[in-house]
This record gives sequence, C-alpha cells and structure tokens, in this order.
Amino acid sequence: MAPSRSRRVLATAAALLAAVPAAVVAGTPADASLPPTPPGWALRWSDDFTGPANSPPAAANWIPDLGHGYPGGPANWGTGEVQRYTDAPGNIGLDGSGNLRITALRDGAGNWTSSRVETRRADFRPPAGGKLAIEGRIRLPNVTGQAALGYWPAFWALGSPFRGNYWNWPAIGEFDVMENVNGLDSVWGVLHCGVNPGGPCREASGLGGSRACPGTSCQSAFHTYRFEWDEGVSPRQFRWYVDGRQFHRVNENQIGAGTWHAMTSHAGYFVLLNLAVGGAFPDALAGRTPTPATVPGHSMLVDYVGVWTAGGTGWDAYAEIEAEQATARSGGVLEDVTGGGQAVGKLKNGDSLRFADVRFGTGTAGQFLARVASGATGGVSGLVEIRLDSPTAAPVGSFAIAGTGGWQSWRTVPANIAGTTGTHDVHLTFTSGQPAAYVSLDRVRFAP
Repeated sequence: MAPSRSRRVLATAAALLAAVPAAVVAGTPADASLPPTPPGWALRWSDDFTGPANSPPAAANWIPDLGHGYPGGPANWGTGEVQRYTDAPGNIGLDGSGNLRITALRDGAGNWTSSRVETRRADFRPPAGGKLAIEGRIRLPNVTGQAALGYWPAFWALGSPFRGNYWNWPAIGEFDVMENVNGLDSVWGVLHCGVNPGGPCREASGLGGSRACPGTSCQSAFHTYRFEWDEGVSPRQFRWYVDGRQFHRVNENQIGAGTWHAMTSHAGYFVLLNLAVGGAFPDALAGRTPTPATVPGHSMLVDYVGVWTAGGTGWDAYAEIEAEQATARSGGVLEDVTGGGQAVGKLKNGDSLRFADVRFGTGTAGQFLARVASGATGGVSGLVEIRLDSPTAAPVGSFAIAGTGGWQSWRTVPANIAGTTGTHDVHLTFTSGQPAAYVSLDRVRFAP
C-alpha cells in the first residue's frame, strides 16, 4: 500500500497469486488479547483496541489520515484509490469487543469513504544486530466475488523520513505486512525500496510473495500477519508470515548494501492500517474498481497490533551513535542535516531519547560528547542530561545549551560523567524551565 506508487501491473499481480497449499491451524476467538511475549523477545509497543463501542482508537497511539492525500503529497494517496478517508465513527471505531473496526461506506451519490490510521511512534527498528517483529491479528472484510471488487485492506509500515517529505518513496522503505484485494483468499507481503521506476525492488511493483490464508479464508476468520527484520543473520533479511508460516523473504544481497542502508539507517518505521477502495492493485486484477456491484458496509477488524524486538549486540559507546537511530524517542522531530544525514530537532522540556544496550565494556567512560545546534532566542536554554537504565534515574552527567546561532549551527559539546562500565540503556532527557524548543541533536559518543 505504497504512498506514491501507481503500481502493480497485471502480469506481476497475477504471478503473485500462486499460493502455497493451505495448512489447517487451530482457531482463536475474535476477542483474543495480545499474545504472551515469547522468551528472548521484548514487547516495545502495542494496542489491543480495548474500549467502548464506537469510540475512536487511542489518540496517544494513532494519527488519523484524512482526505485524498497528505498535504503537498500525491493525489489519491499515490495509488489511485477512490475513497475519501475520514475519522467519522461510521468509518472507524472500536467495536466494544476488543477490535478496531474500519468500514468502507458509499453514499447515495456513489462517493466512497473509509479510514486510515498510522502510529504516532515512527522509531520501530531492531537493536543493532537484533530483530524487529511487527504483528497484527486481523479479519479482512467478509465479502467475496463481484461484491468485493475494489476492497483493498492493508497493514504496513513506512520509513520515518517520509513524514513531512511525501516524495522520497521508495528509498526510505516500505514493508507491506499484509495486503489483500477484491476479496481473494490470498495474503501478499511486499517490500518497496530503491528508486521508482525500476531499481532493485522492480518498482512500482515491489518484491512480493503471496499465499492463501491457512485453514480458513482470509475473509472468514482472523489470521495473524507478521513481518520480521533480522539484522543478526548474514545476509540480513526481511521475512513475512501468516499464522506462523513464512511465505516470503528478501535478503540484503538481493537489493544491495546501499539500498539496504538507505532504508534501514534512519530512525525507524511507523505502522499503518487502512481499508482502501479501488486503485492500482485491485484494478490490475479486475479492471476498473469499484463497480456498481461492489457492496459497501464491510469492515476490516483488527484485534491487536504489537511490535517486539529481540537479541542484538547493542551500541558501541565509543563509536558515533546517530540520534535518529534511538531505540525510542519522545518528542522532537526528524530533520535533515545540512551536509547529509538526519538529526532529532527542536527538542524541548520533557522530551527524551533512549539507546538500548550501549556497551561501555570493562574500560571506564568519563566523558560524553554530543553534536548539537540551537536556534533558540530570547535567553531560552536547557539541560541535556545523561541517565542510565531508567529515564528517572539520577543523571550521571549533563551540560547546558543555549542558542548556537541557528538550528543548523552545529558544535560538539563535552560533558563529564560519572565513571561508567558495563552495558546500559542510555536515556537522554531534556530539561528546561521554558516550554520552547532549545536544542537539536545530531549524534553522540562517549570517551574515557
């Protein structure tokens, strides 16, 4: 469900229809809660959509996308889909039974509406040398045949640099965890990368695989859709699963080290859920959709979405650690840095960054160095504090920062810290007596 692709030629889509024979799996109830985290994994974020019927998804977790495209971005979300996205209760809301319901509707004039949401967090990525899993349990709209033409439900993720720059796709990366069109009993998993058209991901089609949903059709029951990004194998790889069965994989050496770096070196990804109507993918398989026979009022139900990480070698404390690659971020915005790269910009009081598993080794670090800039004026200033293992632990060191002459006027500021060894989660917290932003952070490192 790419944001800027007029994609999926008929030959490509038809080729992906070849499905692995389905296997019988045990069913689970429609209101199943988030599954237990397996050994070796850590839950980083989740939503199980618990709440009163017809209430919106939690605003702390989700941002609604509205209209026919991002402001300044491609029309019709870049895919040719016909619906207008709204946040109206008829199009999106909790069902009161632990599910998010997204419904495609058509008014008397033939205009379609539906909904699309994306996570507020845009920093989902594996730890260095580790794994990331994005998983959701979803029942697709229960409609098939002519009545389903044009239905296009999707569960996917986009690279964080896409926010605010709606023309850098597909270089920033896209993982389609689950796509389905026209009520077919098939799940597609697709990677988008590189350049458009062509490139290593054969855009605008992407590198895709598909199979039938195991046991029961994708439309008649809930199924679990999962994507894994594994930095701990060689070559590094992306994997797609339905109900625990792997059906697609892309290795780093298939797309090249440069393309892999471009889509994996930024701060991470945000997750999206949507139910589109019409567009390039359903049209490629059935001609122009929707048709007069398409029946409105069918819903995609989402039981939960979760993000997990596992393993990893962590960060080398004495090497450069890029701010935009923080394991978790609260506040600030991703901004391009003059000369290349990105920074976490416009940080203010109460914001924070976390870097998991920073390795100091047996040597003792006594200094922290940060490349920072500030366009704050009028005496606005604040502290950058270094804390270990908890954002509320006493700081082991800090430094003050005020205006440096501009948000792109970078300087490296040192701070003495209490002697530190071993491996720790490093939390950077930002404290000021004023509400205005006062610092941007490009990168950090430690020194003896």
